[in-house]
Amino acid sequence: MSERLQPGDPAPAFTLPDADGKEVSLADYAGRKVIVYFYPAALTPGCTKQACDFTDNLELLADAGYDVIGVSPDKPEKLARFREKEELSVTLVGDPEKEVLTAYGAFGEKKLYGKVVTGVIRSTVIVDEDGKVERALYNVKATGHVAKLLRDLKIAEG
Repeated sequence: MSERLQPGDPAPAFTLPDADGKEVSLADYAGRKVIVYFYPAALTPGCTKQACDFTDNLELLADAGYDVIGVSPDKPEKLARFREKEELSVTLVGDPEKEVLTAYGAFGEKKLYGKVVTGVIRSTVIVDEDGKVERALYNVKATGHVAKLLRDLKIAEG
């Protein structure tokens, strides 16, 4: 079972391929706040809803100083299909080896339909400008999560 991150922990560094196969590193975002969210699979209903919600609020988040990176175990080709099909503008990166998912505590045992399975734990980690964990949210819901995040971060009323 991977360890869950706590506020104040250094965010694990990573470099992963995006939907175009270009490398994206957490270090590229130094000096900015980054919302790193982990989701099980591109092109599935819940993950599509979540990615669309982030895309719809990207400008609002950027204006408040936040960049967004979505991480899943998908390969770049599938991420590209996901991006095109859903017209996503959020940065999506693939972690087929699940090393980053594990480092962030977003891969491990979870309950699915009453059974314990091993898989991606839908999670969101907010990294501050200095590369430290500001918030780590685990087992988040796909629907309504972005709206709740906007309220919690005081970016939107509600």
